[in-house]
Amino acid sequence: MTPDRTPARDFVAGLWLIVTLELRQRVRGVAWYILLGIFVVLVAAVTVLLWLSTTAWETGGGAVFSAVIFFVLLLGTLVSPALSGNAINGDRDIGTLATTQVTLISTGQLVLGKFVAAWITALAFLAAAVPFLLFAVTLGQVSPGTIAVSVLVLAAEHGVIAAVGVGLSGVVTRPLFSIVVTYLIVAALSVGTPIAFVLLGTATKSEQTLTPPAGCHDPATTVDVPRFDRYWWVLAANPYVVVADASPGVFDTSGNPQDLFGWIAVGVRQAQVAPDLQAEVPYCNSTGQYYGDGKQPTARELYDNAVPSWFVGLGIHLALGAGALLWAWRRTITPARRLPTGRRVA
Repeated sequence: MTPDRTPARDFVAGLWLIVTLELRQRVRGVAWYILLGIFVVLVAAVTVLLWLSTTAWETGGGAVFSAVIFFVLLLGTLVSPALSGNAINGDRDIGTLATTQVTLISTGQLVLGKFVAAWITALAFLAAAVPFLLFAVTLGQVSPGTIAVSVLVLAAEHGVIAAVGVGLSGVVTRPLFSIVVTYLIVAALSVGTPIAFVLLGTATKSEQTLTPPAGCHDPATTVDVPRFDRYWWVLAANPYVVVADASPGVFDTSGNPQDLFGWIAVGVRQAQVAPDLQAEVPYCNSTGQYYGDGKQPTARELYDNAVPSWFVGLGIHLALGAGALLWAWRRTITPARRLPTGRRVA
């Protein structure tokens, strides 16, 4: 080894070699550019429709910005699994994986290189949406903190999807099956988490005693209330919730959110509040008199008094992506002591 060469530099050089080979292979075909063009057209159409159907030119572009971020995340969850779910087993099927493994490229360089290439490919879609995000920013009412945090977390979520896809491509033998499983995991996080949250919360109930106000002769009653507060962490694992809750909340003078990020974050943080099992009702049925003061906490107060949950969801996602890559490394490492049924070496 020459004096100017170090193991770390050699590792990075080999990893970048895999990245460049993967990227050249992806951009060599016409299909990639067609897909990117369709993506740009869809984002442009959504941005224009949001601008025309809302009062963004008067109230600011916060709602448009957050909606475009969510739409880019949606399209990323639809495209990224198809681009990363066959990264390793696809090479095995066409017989090029073994050719790479007999070189000086290590298994770690191979797996991480394919992951980085898949992540860069996913970030290309985010970069294509930048002009439309800038358009929303020019409308006003979008804070620098919201811009920076939402874009960074969105990029991290794209990386998680790429890691899961590449990881499964190294674990599952068939490319089609690994792509399908990646889609199922993305669907479980995106759609399955709110379904599981609602079902678990409604299935777990506690008895709440409702006491009438003083001076009212109504008897106390009991009702069963759902316990959503016990399962807020399930909802926190949703990627859309992670992006929304991580972004700094922007509220108007009445305490109402000014974008989709705020409304989703308020709803998720409100789910953390346990129900009052010994509550006093502000009305009297026998007399029809109302005893309450009519004051309810604003969305801003609910937001400020709860604990942020985005770091829980992002931690789950990062652990999922890292675990998938580690599993792929264990299943791809050569020489293999034992091959799974149906898997060939080359």
